[in-house]
Amino acid sequence: MTTLEATVDAALADAAKHTGLKRADLKVLSAEEVMWSDGSLGCPQPGMMYTQALVPGYRVQIRAGGQDLDYHASRMGLPVLCPPGRAVPPSTGDERI
Repeated sequence: MTTLEATVDAALADAAKHTGLKRADLKVLSAEEVMWSDGSLGCPQPGMMYTQALVPGYRVQIRAGGQDLDYHASRMGLPVLCPPGRAVPPSTGDERI
């Protein structure tokens, strides 16, 4: 199981690699524990099917220069960069399954 701190660290490392910026030039806008509404972790890919169960995880948003990067993760894996326009907000806990 990963921690929020480890997830933020991994997201910053990926953002630096992805953008070519130094980690010191990146800013964490938000980092939080969330509940994803399904196995897509809030970043569904077209044509894919996902488990229909709540998944505890993390969301980390990073500003890199003039762009904002949105990372999603479960508590068991590494953060994945979710492309703009594909992100789905985390569960509010009000959904009925």
